Amino acid sequence: MEQIIGGLLKLFGVSAPIVVVLVILAIFILPQAVRILREYERGVIFRLGKLQGAKGPGIIFLIPVVDKMVRMDLRVVTIDVPKQEIMTRDNVPATVDAVIYFRVVDPNAAVVKVENYWKATSLIAQTTLRSVLGQSPLDDLLAQRDVINQKLQEIIDKQTEPWGIKVTSVEVKDVALPDSMKRAMAKQAEAERERRAKVVNAEGEFQAAEKMVQAAGLIAKEPIALQLRYLQTMREMASEHNTTTFLPLPIDLFSAFLKK
Repeated sequence: MEQIIGGLLKLFGVSAPIVVVLVILAIFILPQAVRILREYERGVIFRLGKLQGAKGPGIIFLIPVVDKMVRMDLRVVTIDVPKQEIMTRDNVPATVDAVIYFRVVDPNAAVVKVENYWKATSLIAQTTLRSVLGQSPLDDLLAQRDVINQKLQEIIDKQTEPWGIKVTSVEVKDVALPDSMKRAMAKQAEAERERRAKVVNAEGEFQAAEKMVQAAGLIAKEPIALQLRYLQTMREMASEHNTTTFLPLPIDLFSAFLKK
């Protein structure tokens, strides 16, 4: 083996020390000169401190010592916004948390214009969450969550746009209320259910009375209808096997006594 290597060195006219130097350079310099980026990655290149732009994906060749690369991930990132103590517009204390989804759309701006885009986006989300929810009443916070989420997304996206960040969605996860407020809301809901039940009952009685008035008007026009009603009532009583029997008499028999 040594004879073969010696023969190759003589063939190309290269001495052994030079080969050793080339091997050492290849081991230490080659990894710094060649980088491989995945499909969702970009490499922001600086040459002697000057921005050269973003490259990738694939194989990237760098000049050792001269070039420096910052690897950026373009996938959607999820950040949990810590719980925030807020006071709603109608002076109700609450604890809320949220989750924000964003991604890097401009790697150059995300590296050059902000020191840590991840931390900066998280802090912007926290302050915006307190500001927007503090301007909303409790009913909107509980019932119009979609509108509030859309408003949060628009405000945060506008603030992070100069950094090359696109906020795709903001979701308020949980709204925690004090126990006293929960009890008050439960009483309010119970009172509302009772009010609706009374309204429904009153409407039913009104409709029943209205139908009875209409029936009385029809009987007044056609007295024979009352006699038919008597017969129907007797039939219903007889079907129940009662021992007492009622015999209806025509009202006309008592008309002479009623006139006196």
